[in-house]
Amino acid sequence: MLGLRKKEAQAAAVSVQTRPKLQGSALPLGAGERELYRALRESVPIIDASVYKLRRLIGEVQAVCHEEEAQERLNDFLQNVQVNAAGAGINEFLGIYLEELITYGNAVGEMVLSGGRLGALYNAGLQHLSLEADQAMGVKVSVWESDGKRECQYPELLVVSALNPPAGSPWGTSLLRGLPFVSDVLLKIYQTLGVNWDRLGNVRFAVTCKPEGVLNGAAERARQMAEEWKSAMSSRDPRDFVAVGDVSIKAIGADNQILESDVPVRQMLEQIVAKLGLPPFLLGLSWSSTERMSSQQADVLTSELEAYRRILTPVAKKICRTWLALEGYRPECEILWDEITMQDEVDHANARYLNARAAKLEYELEREKEKGNEKEKEVEQ
Repeated sequence: MLGLRKKEAQAAAVSVQTRPKLQGSALPLGAGERELYRALRESVPIIDASVYKLRRLIGEVQAVCHEEEAQERLNDFLQNVQVNAAGAGINEFLGIYLEELITYGNAVGEMVLSGGRLGALYNAGLQHLSLEADQAMGVKVSVWESDGKRECQYPELLVVSALNPPAGSPWGTSLLRGLPFVSDVLLKIYQTLGVNWDRLGNVRFAVTCKPEGVLNGAAERARQMAEEWKSAMSSRDPRDFVAVGDVSIKAIGADNQILESDVPVRQMLEQIVAKLGLPPFLLGLSWSSTERMSSQQADVLTSELEAYRRILTPVAKKICRTWLALEGYRPECEILWDEITMQDEVDHANARYLNARAAKLEYELEREKEKGNEKEKEVEQ
């Protein structure tokens, strides 16, 4: 069935006139840029936390089909299908798929067949793949191997997505693009803070001895004084340091002040949060905000998650339709998502209550108006 559909699709494919012929152009996002984004998530915890929160906030997906038997079997498949080596369920697959999409701008998945049935889902790593655009407005996926590049023979079993691709390009844009410079400044501030606290927080002392006149054995005397000072400072119990002569002790760096970091750090974090699209309070940033502002930020987050869902919905639908076709059912289904937050459900319930109350008031007013008209007619008669 899949082979037949593939032949029909090839026969009906169209060629785009305005697309230039690409000579072996691979995915522009090279290994260096991918490593940069991976290192960015490892170095800046707030970026890594944001990606994971977006993955969790996207919610769970459900599929609805018309046949009752197919619905039960499809639900069991979506909950228990093997994902990669140690995962299970389509939501696990879509979570990893979304994480790759946000981090690198593209994501590739594969439906693995076993005995003529859909047996597993696999998240492909972009470091082993090459994506090329063809004339039929499609994406050709190839695998890099030791002896060269091998084109995938069954593209109907692949799912490919791009995040905010430029016009005419199959390659998406990473959500982390633009953050390396800001993150570099932020990491420099943090590194400088660590160095300053190492210098000024861990107090060091300068012990100066001014002998009167010329004394014999000054070097030996200085050595003995250094040993006594080291012994006094390394002791766990309080000890007195006793010296002979004019001895002065001063703390190194005690008079210096560490530069204020609150303002520059907040400026960098504001740029990162604005790029990631998450409200600051979800990331543990206690910035001043009113209740109205928090509500607006929640609405913006809802729209962001809905945009990601619009990218993932065709992926989930293709997987469900493929399973239904291979199992002998009609490949027709609808993809539904859970409510993003409980606050949305409360708002929807309040809106329904207010609408019902307004409809009731309108009905009562209409009834009162009808009764008044009837009384006027009776009086006239």
